[in-house]
Amino acid sequence: MAVALFEAWRATGREIAVVGLGKSGAAATRLLRHARLPVYASDTAAGPAYDAWAAELRRLGAEVQLGGHDLARIGRAAAAVVAPGVPPDVPPLAAARAAKLAIHAEVDIGFLALTKTRCVGITGTNGKTTTTSLVAHAMSAAGLRTETAGNIGRPLCDVALAADPPDWLALELSSFQLHDAPNLRPAIGVLTNLAPNHLDRYLRLEEYYGDKALLFRNAEAGSIWISNGDDAAVQHMLRSVRGSHLRFSLVGRADGWYDREQGRLMLGERPLMPRPELPLLGDHNVANALAAALVATQAGGEPARVAAGLRTFRAIPHRVEPVREVDDVLWINDSKSTNITSTEVAIAAVDRPFVLLLGGRHKGEPYTRLVGALEGRCRAVVAYGEAGPQVIRELGDRVNVVPAGDFADVLATARRLARPGDAVLLSPACSSYDMFKNYEERGNTFRAAVEAM
Repeated sequence: MAVALFEAWRATGREIAVVGLGKSGAAATRLLRHARLPVYASDTAAGPAYDAWAAELRRLGAEVQLGGHDLARIGRAAAAVVAPGVPPDVPPLAAARAAKLAIHAEVDIGFLALTKTRCVGITGTNGKTTTTSLVAHAMSAAGLRTETAGNIGRPLCDVALAADPPDWLALELSSFQLHDAPNLRPAIGVLTNLAPNHLDRYLRLEEYYGDKALLFRNAEAGSIWISNGDDAAVQHMLRSVRGSHLRFSLVGRADGWYDREQGRLMLGERPLMPRPELPLLGDHNVANALAAALVATQAGGEPARVAAGLRTFRAIPHRVEPVREVDDVLWINDSKSTNITSTEVAIAAVDRPFVLLLGGRHKGEPYTRLVGALEGRCRAVVAYGEAGPQVIRELGDRVNVVPAGDFADVLATARRLARPGDAVLLSPACSSYDMFKNYEERGNTFRAAVEAM
């Protein structure tokens, strides 16, 4: 199908506009040039990394502009390809829509070019990255040649250019990627959960959920869908989707479920593994592991080998990641939690009193939702960043909230407040962009400081 689309674009004699560089935009440009299509790639950013990408892509024959976009040139293109992370309302995409151009996410053209690789598409509000990594790890342990791609791992377009692409891809998909991926047709799809998120980017919750539902737009009788049986919004979304449906649950029997009484993960009536052998904190990771086990066994993996893979999995950095104990206080890096629901999940995973580090750039949700989870368990909330004053206003009457300044002060305040036997949990419920480039930099700063204690 990629050949047909690329031939149609080539027949127009016009350029393909790639909006946004970075790893994914550069990969899309490479794939388009490999298909001998003229490309104009642009990004508002600049710096050494972008200079290196630009030099490479120019050697391949692409036209590259850094530090801005030629909107008129984009309007004359045959189509636009957008890198993940580019907001939908930026001027170059507005210019593309005004010119009635088809807009494709990088994953969309990468998927079309991967004619012999089957994809597991994984989306949801929380748990996407861990579930994607668990899927790839479990499938590989079961002898299935699998890699991660999409929002984690390699850009799909880079995988498409490989001499020997894998048989399977575990593909993490954000709502933004799904919005512009009309050709995506996963062999197996996973919906982990649904909760309010990205309300700084979407006008209404229904718009966000609508983009998540696009995972199922090409559903057919042979599709396999794996979903959270405990999430009413998920089940409502899937109620009329074509294909086979399997569900995982923490509260009752399902295709994959947690037998809490016996302390074991189950596939139907068959035990998969004892809970203590899964080396991850929290019930949410039991759910993620059940989803991954269902995927791997549906793809042909033997349950015993799948379970062996789950036993060797380790926590992903920045996702309820235990860093170390200092003076009998466990420091946990959950920098990836950039929304309220994700922070609720992290709090539920902590089995001791804790100090919560909460703040950053506000994303539109009220922090009052956390009161029930914090009362009686949270030693203190350290409020910081642009959202700090709002955290104090919304939680200060019910929870001990302590303001802090820069990130060094945040850590020093937490260390002073924590007592032996406690945990300090960095789970900010906010984006990082007021103090850091991204959540990874925030988490790495936290980890380095803890390791230096």
